[in-house]
Amino acid sequence: MHWLGKIILIVAANAFALWLANQYVPGFVLQGTWVQIAIIALVLALLNFILKPILTLVLGPVIILTLGLGIIIVNAIIVWILPIVADHLDILRGSISIETIPALFFATLIVSAVNFIIHLAN
Repeated sequence: MHWLGKIILIVAANAFALWLANQYVPGFVLQGTWVQIAIIALVLALLNFILKPILTLVLGPVIILTLGLGIIIVNAIIVWILPIVADHLDILRGSISIETIPALFFATLIVSAVNFIIHLAN
């Protein structure tokens, strides 16, 4: 698949995962237009691209000790950073918030599952 098609697929999958988390996880609030949601999904894809290798390297021993379940911690950190980064962009201010730790955990599970399925398809 062409690299632009992969990027579009990853951003669309992230947007779908965030929408799913908004629908089924109380405490995870995603509001705004589809353009804003697509931009948030793009920011999530960029955070995954930039931060995930660094966090995986830093938390490598935890990931190994938990037999791979520590990657959920890495994904939770990325989802937790997402509203912070989105609030620094004027167009996205207030469009995403995570109110509780369980909301962060369940939203992370949904986003991780959708990303896992999308990466299996590639």
